[in-house]
Amino acid sequence: MAASMTEHRAGLSILTIVRNRSAHFANLVEGLRRSSCQPAELVVVDMSDTPLAAPNTDFPVKMVRLETDGLPLAAARNLAVAASTGFRLIFLDVDCIPLHSCLATLDDILLDQDALLCANVRYLGPNDARGIWTEHDLLAAGTPHPVRDFPRSGVRWEPNPGLFWSLAFAIRRQRFTGLGGFDERFSGYGAEDTDFGFRADAAGVRLFFVGDAIACHQHHATYDPPLQHFADIVHNARQFRKIWGIWPMHGWLDAFAEMGLIILAGNALSVVRSPTPDEIATSRRS
Repeated sequence: MAASMTEHRAGLSILTIVRNRSAHFANLVEGLRRSSCQPAELVVVDMSDTPLAAPNTDFPVKMVRLETDGLPLAAARNLAVAASTGFRLIFLDVDCIPLHSCLATLDDILLDQDALLCANVRYLGPNDARGIWTEHDLLAAGTPHPVRDFPRSGVRWEPNPGLFWSLAFAIRRQRFTGLGGFDERFSGYGAEDTDFGFRADAAGVRLFFVGDAIACHQHHATYDPPLQHFADIVHNARQFRKIWGIWPMHGWLDAFAEMGLIILAGNALSVVRSPTPDEIATSRRS
């Protein structure tokens, strides 16, 4: 859509956090440029080893530097909100490319509903969104999440707050701050978004899966299980158990136990040993 025909949405902030994924970030920004509506601002919390340059866009971009050696997800997202001005917030993982109507669809619902909204994320392969891409190409290549059941169109209430994910979601600013933001007692990686979903549910905030709000997740190397975040996951699992009385991240904890890294028994999680560098390397999936 030509820029002159693009609707500008006052009060809408797009928030993203990034660490060393400049090519993915460029595609996210390109998705924003092609969107049917333009935000009032894009706020970027940059944790990269080498600071990113602000992209050239028709909407304001605010770059916020966070010096860190780790991946403090809760603190970084809270910092993005603190630096933003919008009344309505859309969080996009740096790996996500919002498709043409994603922003407008989420924003229209936020204008009407005080709810927690998850966008419909499709997963791309390693050769997708490399170089020049079209929305048709991404839709054809993207595959849905195997567990999260999104409607083909419209919205669906999801009663399980454990299925909230922070890859691409939207919420009113007043609601976010009323919930206290992300709990920064969750350090680094893991369970901070599940805790947020649980707190939203406890406050009576409904979780909706939005079928028409599609964002495509760009491929990157992963670890299965994520042994590179072992210490964070153990710490955050204990923190979550202390608050909610149940263990989160069952698949990862079970994998750690099977490897002899931890012993999980009742209320106790005991660390036997940390993963070795070889084990971490072996868990990497390209």
